[in-house]
Amino acid sequence: MAKLYFRYGAMNSGKSTALLQAAYNYEERGQRIVLAKPAIDVKGDSKIVSRLGVTREVHMLISAQDDFRAKFQKVAAGYDENALMNDVEILPVAAILVDEAQFFTPQQIDDMLRIAVLDNVPVLAYGIRTDFQTVAFPGARRLLEIAHTLEELKTICRCGRKAIFNGRTLDGEFIFDGDQVAIDGVAVGYESLCGACYLSEANGKLAEQTH
Repeated sequence: MAKLYFRYGAMNSGKSTALLQAAYNYEERGQRIVLAKPAIDVKGDSKIVSRLGVTREVHMLISAQDDFRAKFQKVAAGYDENALMNDVEILPVAAILVDEAQFFTPQQIDDMLRIAVLDNVPVLAYGIRTDFQTVAFPGARRLLEIAHTLEELKTICRCGRKAIFNGRTLDGEFIFDGDQVAIDGVAVGYESLCGACYLSEANGKLAEQTH
């Protein structure tokens, strides 16, 4: 039986780079993969964008209303809305690689599990666990609940310790209020922080707000 994998890490931990490397590894061995990302991630439009500068078009751009499994089954059968696979032999799908998995709905995460278990296609989901207020994204929470395998991708804080939180910045200043979703590089910026540095920034900001 195939498995649902959740490979998670703080911002700048190389998730998209690792995904694109995994895609390359599959294809180098002559296997067919399907790439997916949520439509809400407008950075790169319909492309997966690595911080190292590598980009790649996805096969499935998923909105919150989409049935993930039904859309995958159409792509697996040879339909491609982006015309990426014209004139290419329709091979069985060896794996689905999912970027920014935290932005999918819990129902779509359940679809990923069904694809792995019922369709016997491994699903490799990459994403972050929590937002800038340390609250779990609904999609990430569901992945933590049902994924067969959890793998942490590590990065470091500016102080040299392991980073686990994602601080949000606006014009270079940390902010701790706002919507859960704000795309990196589009409306705001982010910095990966360890617990001590995150709390230091948060406490300083709260002190400013009380005066």
